Amino acid sequence: MERKYDETYDAVVIGAGHAGVEACLALARLGLKTLVVTLSLDAISFMACNPAIGGTAKGHLVREVDALGGQMGLSADKNLLQIRMLNTGKGAAVQSLRGQADKSSYHLYMKRVLEREKNLTVLQGEVAEILTENGKVVGVTTLQGQAFACKGVVVATGVYLNADIIIGEFRQQTGPNGFCRATALTQCLLDMGIPTRRFKTGTPARVDRKTINFDAMTVQNGDENLYPFSFMTDGFIENRQSCYLTYTTEETKRIIMANIARSPLYNGSIKSTGPRYCPSIEDKVMRFADKERHQIFIEPESASTDEMYVQGMSSSLPVDVQIAMYHSVIGLEKCRLMRYAYAIEYDCIDSTALYPSLMTKCVDGLFMAGQLNGSSGYEEAAAQGIMAGINCARYVTDKAPVILGRESSYIGVLIDDLVTKGTNEPYRMMTARAEHRLNLRQENADERLTPIGREIGLVDDARYARFLDKKAQLTKIEEELATIVSPSVSAPLFEESATGYVPRTSMSLKEILKRSGVTAELLVRHFPQFEKYDLRYIREVATVAKYEGYLTKQLSAIERTKKLEDKALPADADYLSIEGLRIEARQKLDKIRPLNLGQASRISGVSPADITVLMVWLARRGK
Repeated sequence: MERKYDETYDAVVIGAGHAGVEACLALARLGLKTLVVTLSLDAISFMACNPAIGGTAKGHLVREVDALGGQMGLSADKNLLQIRMLNTGKGAAVQSLRGQADKSSYHLYMKRVLEREKNLTVLQGEVAEILTENGKVVGVTTLQGQAFACKGVVVATGVYLNADIIIGEFRQQTGPNGFCRATALTQCLLDMGIPTRRFKTGTPARVDRKTINFDAMTVQNGDENLYPFSFMTDGFIENRQSCYLTYTTEETKRIIMANIARSPLYNGSIKSTGPRYCPSIEDKVMRFADKERHQIFIEPESASTDEMYVQGMSSSLPVDVQIAMYHSVIGLEKCRLMRYAYAIEYDCIDSTALYPSLMTKCVDGLFMAGQLNGSSGYEEAAAQGIMAGINCARYVTDKAPVILGRESSYIGVLIDDLVTKGTNEPYRMMTARAEHRLNLRQENADERLTPIGREIGLVDDARYARFLDKKAQLTKIEEELATIVSPSVSAPLFEESATGYVPRTSMSLKEILKRSGVTAELLVRHFPQFEKYDLRYIREVATVAKYEGYLTKQLSAIERTKKLEDKALPADADYLSIEGLRIEARQKLDKIRPLNLGQASRISGVSPADITVLMVWLARRGK
């Protein structure tokens, strides 16, 4: 009997969090008739945890999503309360933007973006089943009784699958912030052969601004004259609110240790795996028992509320312990808790069940993105979302998938880590994960990815024109830097730089810029011919000049790596029968099904000797 559909779409996106939003926008902007189904319209792009965008390595991801033609950076810039640059005392490779967002206005702004997008339909509902025929996606059905035909599906359910909220002995079957959870889809994924697992994350309490003693804390103001997240945003971000630094006390530690048996994390109530790099306060106290105190940041949730986010005090302890614990923090002695901290358990998948395109290995046309894949964070979700949307669109239109390499982007590192290595805990992006991070700076994300976005069709004319203008300015700045100046001309600049260097010979402006203590701003002040250029582009050229030797070495390393990436492995390879491979390597290769030798070399359990065997096998097969 032929199934009847209520409507036909090219693609359906399940979930409208940070991954789902980028996925559905990418699909719609690429011309596909798209439906996004979300449990609640009030949860579109909702920041269930920290009301912030960016951070170490995460700021890189936001810039890369933006460079491809995504939305997160643009929306963040419109709704920031404060912006800061992290790691300014370190090298350019690890400096990252972090913006304190107005979570209420960010959600409403994103909701409006979706509602106004051509080719996109937004629907509140719950998808119960993904329909397949002959191993391919053909549609979805909802719990509300509707059926929609489609050729591609992106699942971006976040932490909502069979979610449980846990506070002490209290456990409630609900999603974050009281939103309803999704109950039907996990079994559907299992039935299709996609392995699932149980992860856990958490969030701190929100406290009433009026009950906080800010005088006892250290104010954390935003940075002035910082360029924003999006390459399309003009000017600087206005800092409208402050954050505050405070500390736990010995009393905090005593309260937690006295009640540790009541913690679900320690009494066995929570059996799922939590994030290593964002532990609860009870976890920090127990693991670092020698520390007298821990940093706590008090951050505004929105300009329209008095709720303040207590970063660093995520917890699942009972309510009475939470109240005493928060009151022991400097400046929070009389604070009133408006929302209690909680842990949340949820279903996610084994990300090694995916190809690098984020399509599942068992069902064609089915893509996965975001925290469902075992990652954590809004930015990691958005990065996967835009790539899942792009590749779903390319699948539906019979085009080859777009795979970003580790040498090209943090997005490439993120996806490669997930699908090649997998993760046994919520995955968080860090600069240390990117072996080519000096080449993957925030400032050059558009140079690395905007041409790709243009070729795909996501980068519009206005963005591409701005990109071409930047390229032209960079070229002209480089030409200007070839100018040779005498010691008498360069002396005033070096004197202001306070480096103690006294020029004795003529040198090029580029050589001057390479010197320690010489900044782009100094160059502009002493050589007015640079005033006509965008300062951020001069800064970028200065960074490249100072790190020129290291960048040359890194580019050489990238070229060596590409030799392995260019050696494709056949999709039908029978790894279990290849002689010379160790048993573990055969099993891992058969499970992951790597696209090339480069990906194979990064699989845990595959040794350099195994790669040599594969190279010999490929050569014989070629003959």
